[in-house]
Amino acid sequence: MAIMDKDKIIKNMDDSIDIGEYKFVFNEEEKKKIRIVFMGTPSFAVPILKGLIDNYEVVLVVCQPDRKKDRKGNLQIPETKVVAIDNNIDVFQPIKVKDDYQTILDYKPDLIVTCAYGQFIPNAIIDYPKYGCINVHGSLLPKLRGGAPIHWAIINGEKVTGMTVMSMSAKMDAGDIISQRSLEIGEDEILDSLYSRMSILGAELLLDTIPSILDGTAKYCPQNESDVTFGMNVKKEEEKIDFEKSNLKIKNLVRGLNSIPGAYCLMDDKRMKVYQVVLVDDKYPKGECGEIVAVTNDGMIIQCGDGYLKILEIALEGKKRCMVKDYFNGVKRESLVGKVLK
Repeated sequence: MAIMDKDKIIKNMDDSIDIGEYKFVFNEEEKKKIRIVFMGTPSFAVPILKGLIDNYEVVLVVCQPDRKKDRKGNLQIPETKVVAIDNNIDVFQPIKVKDDYQTILDYKPDLIVTCAYGQFIPNAIIDYPKYGCINVHGSLLPKLRGGAPIHWAIINGEKVTGMTVMSMSAKMDAGDIISQRSLEIGEDEILDSLYSRMSILGAELLLDTIPSILDGTAKYCPQNESDVTFGMNVKKEEEKIDFEKSNLKIKNLVRGLNSIPGAYCLMDDKRMKVYQVVLVDDKYPKGECGEIVAVTNDGMIIQCGDGYLKILEIALEGKKRCMVKDYFNGVKRESLVGKVLK
């Protein structure tokens, strides 16, 4: 069905559209005639992809190439590719989509949906579908444009975040906003939990939004450039804990990187990843920033820039992730007091 003049469209209660003497009904059969290409790679995109498969005809899934083998020699396959194979959907994995996109156009998509694809998408793709190219983004744009908005929402101590469906543009995450839905961040919520909840919210929002795109009633609102902030991919140096910062900022960093990639510090010049901390009262001896000033049955008390925190869960270099109370089984706790984490 072609997009019609919006001024002539009257939305009816039965999900149909009257255009003059013509009437189009978006029933399940009609929806399945819409050819959709989905572009996305990680687990975050999986609920969005599954929602599309259940409701529309997904003719192609585009994702990043398979990654190098892990330590066990297993090839790491994108999660969206697994879903596509399970549903007998063709998969395309260009190394650089800006140089190799004709395959996508050959599938003649009516609509292209992207979510966490991982590459910039060229105008040749964006401009092709008659219903447009839309992106499902993990923030309330224009806040936190970039590849790691969920990480940074937690790291920055945000209380609320959300999902956005937007039209794609050549500039990163700068397209017009079509729909948004907010979500509260729990006080102690970690990345893994928020990541999962937001991916489900994104799927729901997308499925609620697509009908308005198809029937021409969607409203496209330009972003306010003065409100733009960024949530770019977390750099290696940003994963390192700075104990001169406040204990709350350190806690937020640990939450925002749990479990991938994981915040870390150095103990005895060896990397120690930190996965869980809690703030504690000022009832311990004062030390230099990063110093282990005390130990308890379940954790290490660390001096921070404005107070203390207790480290509860770690992964020492070359070792598996464990609770600190279990780590204590192999060391003399008293010997840790006075050590400085850097």
